[in-house]
Formats: sequence, structure tokens, C-alpha cells
Amino acid sequence: MSTAAQHTTDVASTPSSPRLVLATVRARQAVLDGGWWPRSRDPFAEFPGLVEALSARYGPVRQLMLNSSTWDSRFKRLTVGDRVVRAGWFASVDPMLLIATTDRGEQVDLLVVPPSTPAGIAEKAMARAADPDNRRRAQAILVDPPEAPARTRDAREQPAWDNEGGRVIALDRRRP
Repeated sequence: MSTAAQHTTDVASTPSSPRLVLATVRARQAVLDGGWWPRSRDPFAEFPGLVEALSARYGPVRQLMLNSSTWDSRFKRLTVGDRVVRAGWFASVDPMLLIATTDRGEQVDLLVVPPSTPAGIAEKAMARAADPDNRRRAQAILVDPPEAPARTRDAREQPAWDNEGGRVIALDRRRP
């Protein structure tokens, strides 16, 4: 048996349909490309359906990058249909983020909503993550209640770095 075969996991069952909301367009300024709400922390049950859905939208997925402590188990390679998807597990990846890379080198960043999240909150969080105007990172979407509208700051309220004193100051544009 080859080394690669020892680390490849085949999933025989039919993948479940993922609870997934993707941005209608890919915006350069957007932080995330959508949100995903898995039903469990079992990667063998959850990832095949997600990989198939992402592959249908963005082209074949070749790699997933995930947080190493979020999921119940780990694998190096996962067979989904006739393709093998590699997985990288990192402590430094946000636990609420999944990064998929396609064969074309495109990166798809998804908010991962914890399975135990109430339906209303999960749906709003996924919609916010899929909003092309969203500039919040995964963790910030779930920490701030999705019901609360994002507060738009006036340009005068934006913080600025004070080069003279080395501190953050409020920028008041009314002064000349």
C-alpha cells in the first residue's frame, strides 16, 4: 500500500446537502465569500457535500484549510466523487473560518457557523458573510449579534494614527 493511500479517506455515503449561502458576486473588498452551517463537527459527514457545492460554483476544490481543534477528527486527503481533496489543519486558522482552494488557485473563504447555533442567528450570519459589502471577519460576524445593523461611521469618526504622539486619535475633518 502506498503512503498516499494510507492517508486518504474514502467517503462511501451520499453527501448531505450543505446549508450554504454564497455571495452572488465576488467583490474585491469583501472579506468572506459566504457562510456555511454544518450539521455536526464530523468532517466525514460534512465536507463531501460542501466540496461538491463549492466545486460546482468555483471549479474543482483541491485543498481545504481548517482550524486543527474545531473538528472531531482529521484527515490528510479525502476522496469526494472522483477527486481527492487535501486538508491542512492549523491552530492559527480562525475556528470560524474554512479556506478552500480551487484547481485554478482561487481562494474561497467561508464563515463556519457552529452547528449548535440557533437557526435564526445562523441564517442571518450566513447572509451577512455572503454580502459582497461585508468587511467583517468570520469571528466578528458571530460575536456581534447579526440582528444589529452595522453602524456606519462618519468620516470624522474614523481613527487615525498620530505620527507625532504615536497613538490613535479621532480624526476631525472639520479643522483646517
